[in-house]
Amino acid sequence: MYNNKEYDVIIIGGSYAGLSAAMTLGRSLRNVLVIDSGKPCNAQTPHTHNVITLDGETPASIIEKAKEQVLKYETIHFYNGLVNEVRGNNKAFEVYTATGEMFKCSKLLFATGINDIIPDIEGYAECWGISVLHCPYCHGYEVQNANIGILGNGEFGFEQCKMLSNWSKTITLFTNGKSELSPDQSAKLKNHNIEIVEKEIHSLRHSNGQLKEIVFFDRSAKEIDAIFVRTNFKQHSNIPQTMGCRLTDEGYIFIEDSQQTSVEGIYVAGDNCTFYRAVSGAMAAGTKAAAFINKALIEESF
Repeated sequence: MYNNKEYDVIIIGGSYAGLSAAMTLGRSLRNVLVIDSGKPCNAQTPHTHNVITLDGETPASIIEKAKEQVLKYETIHFYNGLVNEVRGNNKAFEVYTATGEMFKCSKLLFATGINDIIPDIEGYAECWGISVLHCPYCHGYEVQNANIGILGNGEFGFEQCKMLSNWSKTITLFTNGKSELSPDQSAKLKNHNIEIVEKEIHSLRHSNGQLKEIVFFDRSAKEIDAIFVRTNFKQHSNIPQTMGCRLTDEGYIFIEDSQQTSVEGIYVAGDNCTFYRAVSGAMAAGTKAAAFINKALIEESF
């Protein structure tokens, strides 16, 4: 619960990065408000992996446990809601929610993540995070030696084939249209028994999100157990941009080593500022951002 209107720090986004930052700031005796709308990007993922002490737990259980531990720090408060506007500048930010609440703070941390843009392929959304996967380090072990597909083309498709060959020797590259591989890349994949399929994909046949077949527009199909992809994305919140925060060419929020954006007093952590998309990475980034925020507050008051 929140108990006043003014805070040292407001954290927008209460998932791994946001809660990790909140704990660090709570342990720094900072008065903190975490605002979260309850829509994590990995809500459909059945299990979280490659996080020591938490391997195999569900994303929801990790967040529940983290929130329980974070809220034991009496200076941390939680607000369930959506932020739709931020005004002001360093030391004097005003945060407005969709229901008309307004809170003030000295520093802002956006841990708002990204929104994956799901392609218009039937069945893709239902399989996302279950058998349509983004990260070999998060999911590769679970599909070791399986019949793995890669949805990609050109340099990305080639590099993903190389990467996934560490987990399985049965790999198919689906370019979903004419191949953009170089002759040398195509030859290397062939030498490693990696098939290249250029047919356009119509749909993914699945059972409760578990892939069975990739179906093409010519009505042919290919059996597959899991497919690795790289989706396009957009920022989950455009408020940092409206506040003047610069984006990188790839669409991430630009940060200094301190996790501060191009706008003084505004920090970001998690998927919104890096291609390194992992639970452990988000946690680490939240801790790092919080440490630099606390240092900035000390410098300003000492």
